[in-house]
Amino acid sequence: MKNSLIAVVFFVLCYNTISAQNKIDKINITYGEEITDDKGKIIKIIGEANNKVYTLVLKGKSNYFLKIFDSKALKQISNNEIVFPEVKDKDLEFEEIVLLNDKLYAIGSVYYRKEKKYTLVGIPISESGVLSDNIITLFESTVANSSDKGGFYLRNSPDNRMLLVMHTALFEKEDAMKYEIKFFDETLKTAFATEDKVSYDDNKKDYQFTISDFDVNYKDDIFLVVNEGYRDKKKKEKVEKVEVHVFKKDMNYKKEIIKIDVVDEEIINCKMLATAKNTLQLTGFYSSVRENGKANKELKGVYNMTINLATNVAENVKFNEFDYATKVKLIGERRAKKGKDVKPLYNIHSIIEKKDGGLIVISEYQLIIVGQKQGIGPLGLQPITYVTNEMIVTCLKPDGTLEWSNVVAKEQSATVTVASFNLFGVSGGSSFNVAVGLSIPLAVMGKGPEYLSAIPIYRNGILNILFNDNVKNKGITDIEKIKSLGNYNNAVPTLFVFDDKGNITRKDPEEVVKEELVIRPGVFNRKSDNEYIIYASRKSKDKLGRMILQD
Repeated sequence: MKNSLIAVVFFVLCYNTISAQNKIDKINITYGEEITDDKGKIIKIIGEANNKVYTLVLKGKSNYFLKIFDSKALKQISNNEIVFPEVKDKDLEFEEIVLLNDKLYAIGSVYYRKEKKYTLVGIPISESGVLSDNIITLFESTVANSSDKGGFYLRNSPDNRMLLVMHTALFEKEDAMKYEIKFFDETLKTAFATEDKVSYDDNKKDYQFTISDFDVNYKDDIFLVVNEGYRDKKKKEKVEKVEVHVFKKDMNYKKEIIKIDVVDEEIINCKMLATAKNTLQLTGFYSSVRENGKANKELKGVYNMTINLATNVAENVKFNEFDYATKVKLIGERRAKKGKDVKPLYNIHSIIEKKDGGLIVISEYQLIIVGQKQGIGPLGLQPITYVTNEMIVTCLKPDGTLEWSNVVAKEQSATVTVASFNLFGVSGGSSFNVAVGLSIPLAVMGKGPEYLSAIPIYRNGILNILFNDNVKNKGITDIEKIKSLGNYNNAVPTLFVFDDKGNITRKDPEEVVKEELVIRPGVFNRKSDNEYIIYASRKSKDKLGRMILQD
């Protein structure tokens, strides 16, 4: 998976404060004490270190707290509000909390309109949850204006020692997108920094320019992928240019560029995985193209590009059309027989690296429905419905060709009410965007969306997918027969287990326990390939738990 997973032997839970709550097949879930301070909801499990579990809590619209638990009993030991100091007489906006080699930092940003500077800072946090007076400036990025100031994107290294941060901003008058990448050590000292402006030509037909993804591998090498697509009107063909910017540590982070050109296939999206085998895997959905070069804008299948980092050569570039059986499950038999394609409503949820060098790509149907705003001015409220339905599971061989695919049948939704709506973290115009930050915003977590989606668990070649479901769906895997989740407060956990041929076995709890806690799949921390720290609740009851996959 995106982070390297190291198997550990889980200690026996024999403390008085913890008791077994759930068992589904080989998965055991145990919970700690009830969290009595219910004035906020946990929206992120930051990590575990120093015999403590660190969590981020949101109360109200924008009040963030650091809540700390004892690792053994999962009992709350402190709760401190994150109160940022002013920087040059301006308030900081909360961005994130990161854990680097057992050290905690609060990350905040501020924009200075007069200087056209977008600043990012890090502030150390003590083990007891108190912010330091030491403010570390990470970025002072020059931007074109406030509307195009862009955003900051953060990613930990696989061993959680280092922090990779990217800032992107649009310079429309220069026809360029600027990116600035910095790599910080555990003290937030800069180990590497680079800045570049990538030019584009929006005079081309059907033009799209996207900074799609960035990553760091186990060697501390850094990667960025840029996608540029347009229609060549004279040649009547669709041109896709994939450009990977590589910065290798053993090359003193000298910039290298790998180019991959594709004709008559449109790349819909692109995600990157730096593997343990010193390769770079690019994958996503693609669309077919008409004879005049126009793309159909629907999903034809999944592509895979494998780059050998020893040679910087793309050794495999494969385009795999969805097989008939998968299409029938997604769009129905009648449409599948007519050769219709899948609607472009699926995003990459997870990419899993298999031992043989192949991949498992998990994609999820995701839709946002924005309701009409009610009320006047700042008092107006807007309903937003998040929909996360079926998941497409695609298993690829080491050469990038399709091994098998299947569909996880589920139907989920949650509605929240917000004062203003901002679609994810995507920046840019209709032709220019940054897809790195595509996620549900922190501001609406804790209000329903965190009950949606799923937790993938991959161990010993077996894929398990855990999610919340309607109790009436017990034993059902047919997408045509499932009922929607409805009230997520009454959900029960279910487990879909995939064998090495892609066949699904559904596992449900032996009995439904009344008033059982409901897992929030949007809030978890992966400790290893068989141990997860999770968060569950029902009404006013909230608990942290450990989920263990037994061999």
